[in-house]
Amino acid sequence: MRKAIKIKDLGEVITGNTPPRSNPELYGRHTPFIKATNIEESSKFTYFPEEFYSEIGFQKYKKSLIRKGASCVVTIGSVGKKMTMAHCDCFINQAMNAVVPNNNYDDEYVYYLLKNNIHKLKMLNSGTASGRENISKSAFSNMEIEAILDKDKQIIIGKILSAYDKLIENNQKQIKLLEEAAQRLYKDWFVDLRFPGYEKTPIIDGVPEGWKKYRISEIGKVVTGKTPSTEKEEYYGKEIPFVKIPDMYNGIYSIVTETSLTKEGADTQKSKYIPANSIMVSCIATVGLVNISVNVCQTNQQINTIILNQQEDLYYIYFTMKRLKTLLEGVGSNGATMTNVNKTKFENLEILYPIKELRKKYFCFCYPIFKKIYDLSMNNIFLSQARDCLLPKLMSGELEVQL
Repeated sequence: MRKAIKIKDLGEVITGNTPPRSNPELYGRHTPFIKATNIEESSKFTYFPEEFYSEIGFQKYKKSLIRKGASCVVTIGSVGKKMTMAHCDCFINQAMNAVVPNNNYDDEYVYYLLKNNIHKLKMLNSGTASGRENISKSAFSNMEIEAILDKDKQIIIGKILSAYDKLIENNQKQIKLLEEAAQRLYKDWFVDLRFPGYEKTPIIDGVPEGWKKYRISEIGKVVTGKTPSTEKEEYYGKEIPFVKIPDMYNGIYSIVTETSLTKEGADTQKSKYIPANSIMVSCIATVGLVNISVNVCQTNQQINTIILNQQEDLYYIYFTMKRLKTLLEGVGSNGATMTNVNKTKFENLEILYPIKELRKKYFCFCYPIFKKIYDLSMNNIFLSQARDCLLPKLMSGELEVQL
């Protein structure tokens, strides 16, 4: 049996908050503090928040503690897109509302029920003075959805859908371990300078002999993206991936993009085409995200891309650009509210450029690792698509589960 209910009927709705920054003793390593910016759209759980409450903070704010299994939905900013399930007891910030299911509803079922309805939140947007999307607690709590009342059926639906997410999560863990392996060798060779043959290599002014300092413009062509006219519907379709900053959060590769261009739209700016295996770096507002292009694509104006002169530089430059996040933020800071690293500043950034033999060895080490990462990433896309195909059918009753 299905029935129209309000979100607040599922359980307690709790709005998060951020303890005063002026009181640092409230922060520590006691309890995870999840913010909207920590949540990845492709992940069910948020295992690695940037901050934690201290024990003092925990005691002060324990009435707003979110228990394990609650569903946390972003209601300010990325409305209609982001949500996460609490993998342990945690706190959330004010950009989210959590639903803590009561005894009538299964935790897993509630997560997928809300996920199936999350796109409807945009219709409740009341906005803020800054123009950010904003759903009030009252509007969120009173939003109507249709739910299955039979808890046994809820549990079965939750198990079916969570099976897909468990496979995705296992793949994500493998991806993380693989990237860490490549990153460790990068640090050993190019940061700690313990590369093959380092014992016999003279160090001159802190730099191994034969290594040079190159500007970014010397290792490849830099292309700053551009957005074709959004007033021309014929410019947008499904032919050419169009990478924007939100697309860069989902891993090393921007395989799936929110927006694509038609060939007609992309051809209005032919100089903005990016070949596969180029390094894309976010340089406006959110600075320092780094992705590798998978196919021929274009990007918007917030991204500078390096089209490498030599493909053997791919993985070395990928990790080098990731290490430059703090430098990019400094270069882009000019007193304005928004950080902006323009093309000229970006091209003139200097990096250490090791000898060719070493770059080649590193490429050969990383190639099978990144190939595996790509394969796992593609597998996750297929799993996500299968899950998202089942989700509305199970929720609507088009696919009926048997007890």
